[in-house]
Amino acid sequence: MDSKYAIGIDYGTESGRVLVVNVATGKEVATHVTEYSNHVISEQLPNQKALLEHDTALQDPKDYLEVLYQSIPQVMKTAGIEAREVIGIGVDFTACTMMPLDELGEPLCLQEVWKDNPHSWPKLWKHHAAQEEADLINETAKELDQSFISRYGGKISSEWMFPKILEILHKAPEVYETTDLFIEACDWVTYKLTGTIQRSTCMTGYKALWDKHSGYPDDSFLEVLHPKLKGISQSKLRGDVIAIGQRAGSLTDEMAKKIGLLPGTAVAVGIIDAHASVPAVGMTEPGSMLMVMGTSTCHLFLSDKEEMVEGISGVVEDGIIPQLFAYEAGQAAVGDIFAWYIKNGVSSKVEAEAKNEGLTIHQWLEKEALQYTPGANGLLALDWWNGNRSVLVNGNLSGMIVGYTLSTKPQEIYRALLESTAFGTRKIIEAFEKKGIEVKEIIASGGLPHKNKLLMQIYADVLNREIKVSQTVQASALGAAIFGAVAAGKENGGYDSIFEAAKTMAKLPEEIFTPNPTNTLLYQNLYQEYCQLYDYFGRGINPVMERLKSMKENL
Repeated sequence: MDSKYAIGIDYGTESGRVLVVNVATGKEVATHVTEYSNHVISEQLPNQKALLEHDTALQDPKDYLEVLYQSIPQVMKTAGIEAREVIGIGVDFTACTMMPLDELGEPLCLQEVWKDNPHSWPKLWKHHAAQEEADLINETAKELDQSFISRYGGKISSEWMFPKILEILHKAPEVYETTDLFIEACDWVTYKLTGTIQRSTCMTGYKALWDKHSGYPDDSFLEVLHPKLKGISQSKLRGDVIAIGQRAGSLTDEMAKKIGLLPGTAVAVGIIDAHASVPAVGMTEPGSMLMVMGTSTCHLFLSDKEEMVEGISGVVEDGIIPQLFAYEAGQAAVGDIFAWYIKNGVSSKVEAEAKNEGLTIHQWLEKEALQYTPGANGLLALDWWNGNRSVLVNGNLSGMIVGYTLSTKPQEIYRALLESTAFGTRKIIEAFEKKGIEVKEIIASGGLPHKNKLLMQIYADVLNREIKVSQTVQASALGAAIFGAVAAGKENGGYDSIFEAAKTMAKLPEEIFTPNPTNTLLYQNLYQEYCQLYDYFGRGINPVMERLKSMKENL
């Protein structure tokens, strides 16, 4: 009897990963990664010389398709399985990554007439050039006492759907008028697979202000933002909103031929990349928080009650697991901070020493930083190098390090940056606790927990909690595959619920980091200093960071 397999397609910031998973055992059989040829477009459009606006982050939709065309055939070959053995496909994606489509469902940027207009291109999650639009939405929602804003901690981010749409309307009204549909890139990929446009409750609930009881914000509010937004939910945001865990459709003949799978293969409704990790680590009950740690960190929490928590990125009923409220919070940069420092702040001497010891620069800095006790480096950093997502929700904030001297060493700076991200996570957990929501368990997944043991020990010490690390380094792709198995259903060799699928296919945590009591006490003092800096620069006492950013953009 043939084994049954599900495919998880995980779209990240720089690449896409395809994973084949045995449905009956959860074994990860084979994986393949396709790097995006254009990566993140932040300075110039392909083949153009004009510089893009500050805080622009775009992508090329052709890169998304190449993940399908290259990685799926390759992973099938590596796994040594036949197309008839694949019963389901799941897709996850960084969000909000939105794109304007024409009437044929194709990205505007692929048309000759629009290819030189940056607003016709997909706007990646970390596109922050719509901060003014986000501010306008937040201020207007507060003035008009809009109830939806409380589901998002009182503020929405420039990373989300409506600020990006409003930015297009303000800066490129001709693109807005031409656009037939604004859609999440994840939903576009499922459309390319199935031929049917279906919007995901996960995507729309967390990133497009949609609620299963009330839908999108009403027209009276949207019209105040801009008259052209009136009726957008019935026009440029039209389409059925389908719950995750359901089937979006079946693989078309055309796409099946291109990627080497069978027509009719089940395709699951898409899900945000971090959110897909929740069932992948076995999280299906209230009280658990998952930190998906990569270029940024997404904090996901399951609860049986709905509370309005400051600065969260959203609380969505059935947003990840049926019958539960799923909360999202996050930090807009974590791994990106460490990568920035390696690229821009490390001398050739450090590079030479790391090479001499047969280590990467990250490994060398981690080894050296391990020698310090908390506070011994004399430094304290704020983790806002890509703005603050939670709990301040302000993309105009920036990073900071206090305590530099002429004797400061690279490893001391590196440790301060690691510590800053742990402090940021503690702020997020405390926001939940202020609302009476107990975080009983913390699980970490993503690339960072497996690469940097010092980082995870610092988190355990700063939070004074055990940190459980997921077995899999590709939880998002595994979660997408789990949803693919559920889309196929038990009659086809899959599962009829996410609960059933997670019991068999999830990878439970296997490594645990326990707090060091001495370090925890030392970090308590450092954290109090962090909180003072946090409030001083982040809550309007001294908005110097925003003024500096404004000067940079206007000169």
